Amino acid sequence: MNKKSIIFSIIVILICLVLFLLIRYSNNKTENIKEENTPNINQIHLSIVSVSDDNIIAQSDKNVIYELDRQVVDEKVGTNIILKYTGLLDETYEIVDYEVTQETVSQDGLPESWQDDGIFSDYYNLAYNKLKNLSLDEKIGQILLVRYPENNGKEELQKYKFGGYVFFEKDFKNKTENQVKDMINTLQNASNVPILTAVDEEGGKVVRISSNPNLTSEKFKSPKELYDSGGLNLIKEDTKEKSEVLHNLGINVNLAPVVDVSTDPSDYIYERTIGKDATTTSQYAKEVIESSKNTGVSYVLKHFPGYGNNKDTHTGTSVDTRTYESILENDIKPFEAGIKAGAEAVLVSHNVVSNIDKDNPASLSPKIHNLLRDDLDFTGIIITDDLAMSAVSSIDDATVKAIIAGNDLIITTDYNGSISAIKNAISNGVISEDKIDKLAFRVLAWKYYKGLMIENLK
Repeated sequence: MNKKSIIFSIIVILICLVLFLLIRYSNNKTENIKEENTPNINQIHLSIVSVSDDNIIAQSDKNVIYELDRQVVDEKVGTNIILKYTGLLDETYEIVDYEVTQETVSQDGLPESWQDDGIFSDYYNLAYNKLKNLSLDEKIGQILLVRYPENNGKEELQKYKFGGYVFFEKDFKNKTENQVKDMINTLQNASNVPILTAVDEEGGKVVRISSNPNLTSEKFKSPKELYDSGGLNLIKEDTKEKSEVLHNLGINVNLAPVVDVSTDPSDYIYERTIGKDATTTSQYAKEVIESSKNTGVSYVLKHFPGYGNNKDTHTGTSVDTRTYESILENDIKPFEAGIKAGAEAVLVSHNVVSNIDKDNPASLSPKIHNLLRDDLDFTGIIITDDLAMSAVSSIDDATVKAIIAGNDLIITTDYNGSISAIKNAISNGVISEDKIDKLAFRVLAWKYYKGLMIENLK
């Protein structure tokens, strides 16, 4: 081969190599463009907990609530699905497909979707084994925290199997310590499942126990008065003293502390708060929860997501118009601090927080509950404020809406109405019996965690 032929061959090879590289680069670029333009397909396991004419409400393993279009996902309550979607499921998303799946269970039969590795998870197997022995009526009863009736409290408890009673000042009026103990013991002995016994012993304006001089030498002071005179150390001492008094009487839940941020004396909620900014209120929340541990009394953070300067929801509707950013920067912080300190329960207000959910009171809003579950990683018990309060009492099926929204425990005065509404919702396919099972299971797990089921198991 002469020199010209060699040079020509080399040129041809180089040209072919360049063409090959150009074609390959072009193909790779096309593939990359396709990949960039093809959104990632995500998937999540959901349980359908409620069905309406237009929408389906589904719940994730972490108890986060999602609303789906029934035209896209049309399944019955109690169905488990794997949802495939693009985008962000809690914001902008598009459903690609879904498939019905069977619930995966543990060796003991405990549904996998109920296992959230939460604060009570060490007691899930015990709670599930107990749940299997309860009737539907007993399960419904477990998710109700009922205002103690003026008459026949023992008989009503035996009939309806309530999860617990809430006691008010009148229930202790003029009673001696022994009379209160007898009242509580009589109720506990009448129940096949130990009950929650709850009061609002906040101190200051709201006192149920210490309003009776037979039970304490003086009324418990308000959080603000305690902090102003002795700081967090006095808050700690007060929490321990209060817990000792309550536990001695047989009270095992205190619907306190109020960790709403309020610095304006004209606010409705101000007198019941520590009266300081978000940072100090957060320290207060943390101190109360930590000081209450191992006292036999569970403390409940309230009123999520923060009361702000809103009016009294006992007397009517209250609309919170503050920005979402303002609520996150101020009001959420004390709840976050209390949850990190080990709070077992959070009580949700009836305020309509318009920049989160303009259509529902917080207590009936899935979006508010998702803020607790998803953003704050709260795995404990979510409790409604009393559904007898004027802000929600006129709302149709408030009990059922509270269940759909993500509450575990319903405070109710009209327990007959609540029970009837739940049964009708199950019969009509609006909510699933499986949903009631899960809520009762969670309440039972809390009771095991508290030591009630172990100490008084019947």
